[in-house]
Amino acid sequence: MELLQSKNLTMMFGGLTALHELNFTVDRGRIVSLIGPNGAGKTTFFNVVTGFYTPSSGSILFDGQELIGSRPEQITRCGVARTFQNIRLFANMTALENVMVGQHCRMNAGIWGALSRNKKTVEEERRIHRRAYELLKQVNLHQYEDVLAKNLPYGEQRRLEIARALGTEPKLLFLDEPSAGMNPQETLDLIKLIDRLNKELRITILLIEHDMRVVMNISDEVIVLDYGKKIAEGTPEEVQNNERVIEAYLGKKRT
Repeated sequence: MELLQSKNLTMMFGGLTALHELNFTVDRGRIVSLIGPNGAGKTTFFNVVTGFYTPSSGSILFDGQELIGSRPEQITRCGVARTFQNIRLFANMTALENVMVGQHCRMNAGIWGALSRNKKTVEEERRIHRRAYELLKQVNLHQYEDVLAKNLPYGEQRRLEIARALGTEPKLLFLDEPSAGMNPQETLDLIKLIDRLNKELRITILLIEHDMRVVMNISDEVIVLDYGKKIAEGTPEEVQNNERVIEAYLGKKRT
């Protein structure tokens, strides 16, 4: 069953076409990788879906709902969460506090509740605290709950950003180059984590990734972009042997 659908999506920056009539779907419960050379339009697509950019034309349907025109926070409440190429944690907050912030869009207490500290607000804060700790355990970071984010090793910061995204209770999780800068062991741990989140929490995952070890080991489906256009999609094996994909990465063969 379709969860996300891109229909004739086009994004232009002046005379530059970053996305050109992009059409594809992401089925519920799948792990899908979005790959392509630098400048292919991958992160632009993420930014359009999450409301950071307004496309020139086209449509994005999420769970049957049109996302174009919605603000980022509205899209988050719909069930779309993301991480970023460059880690964007709250450096001077603890790991636990970072994950608690991620749950803000699911909180009901308003300004009056925060000021009055009524029973309902206090109970909600306790629930948020417990849930944040559970999510830290989910990504194996609970032992760092009181450590400032800036003091965590790089690989743990990457996983903390995923935990914070999980705090929004997403149906669809966008991971933008999650293995960037990781060593081989951290990358292996990441593959296991993504697979576990997909299976145990039943979260659909769409990731941008340059590390082909990650793509080939974890993806149910791979979509390939080049100059903003979809040039291939299929299983990892099908895409790996696609001549257009090989050409996009390596250039045309000389005759």
